[in-house]
Amino acid sequence: MSAFETATKLFHACEKLEGWEGCKEYVADGATYSGHCEPLMDVKTVEEYCEWMAGIGKGPLKGCSYIVNSASYDEANKVAMFFGTITGTHVGEGGPVPPTNKETVTDYVYAFTMNDAGKVAKMRKIWNASWTLKELGWM
Repeated sequence: MSAFETATKLFHACEKLEGWEGCKEYVADGATYSGHCEPLMDVKTVEEYCEWMAGIGKGPLKGCSYIVNSASYDEANKVAMFFGTITGTHVGEGGPVPPTNKETVTDYVYAFTMNDAGKVAKMRKIWNASWTLKELGWM
């Protein structure tokens, strides 16, 4: 499997809320996560992010969905990028406030840096979390 195919499989496993169990085969040991967004400041590993995503999608945003707007791979830098949009409504428990029944339609980008073995070694998320939190009535 090519590095881009591996990255694509991780993207879909994460967005389909499979958690770490469904994602770990595509990720290098010790893979790091970074993102400059308020809800994820304490998340430091890809494993933690995959678990967070599954939790939010099966809890407060139960029934959420996503689409891929664009995907690309930079062979020279070994970086796979995915531009997606998530749609979710706060109907479930586990959010910072009781269910608001408010919807968010939010764009985001994942950048996966691949290692020489073709696995994800670093994940970065570019996301306007404040926008999402406001749409959901969480701030």
